[in-house]
Amino acid sequence: MSSEIQYYLSAGIEDWNGVSPIVVMMHGYGSNEEDLTGLMNYLPGNLPWVSLQAPLPLSFGSYAWFPLAAPGVPKAEHVLEATAGIWAWIDANLPANAPLIAMGFSQGGLMATQLLRTRPERIVGTVVLSGFTLAESQALDEKIAAARPRTIYTIGLNDQMITGPTVERTKEWLTAHTDATIHSYEGLAHSIDERVLADVSKYLLEILPS
Repeated sequence: MSSEIQYYLSAGIEDWNGVSPIVVMMHGYGSNEEDLTGLMNYLPGNLPWVSLQAPLPLSFGSYAWFPLAAPGVPKAEHVLEATAGIWAWIDANLPANAPLIAMGFSQGGLMATQLLRTRPERIVGTVVLSGFTLAESQALDEKIAAARPRTIYTIGLNDQMITGPTVERTKEWLTAHTDATIHSYEGLAHSIDERVLADVSKYLLEILPS
């Protein structure tokens, strides 16, 4: 499986002020780099951002970060390979001292937690939208638990993709290792709505430099 990031969209990177975090967006399974960019119109801070295309092609312009396996339980080696690919792209294309906000939906939500779990010193915010965590423990988990970084997790109560044990595992990991804000939404399926945007906006306002 190739882990090379092939394509991305961005805004504001060329004018980065050296202070504001850069949002790194990662789409879900079967989507592409255009999927999440519209969210930035509804979020505060006028932040610079990049939206990455996952490395695994599917069909009709859609991509994945790793192959599907048992629901919510991907193979760790595939996830770690994708994580390394994202960091390789970041190292090659973003300022080395830029703080990052990792934001992802579904599979991309897992990748957002992976950025936090592999280089926590770079991540100032983690936004997990209808996503999940890798079940396997990782080397920096204890360090993260000691630091208690702030995170937000949003999940619809009618989500048919990320469900049951996967949701509970994600909540448990985030609660045990981070200062987690967790929101569950009545009537919301595997999606994002105005309630999610409002809660993510509040979270960002709380973590952004004044």
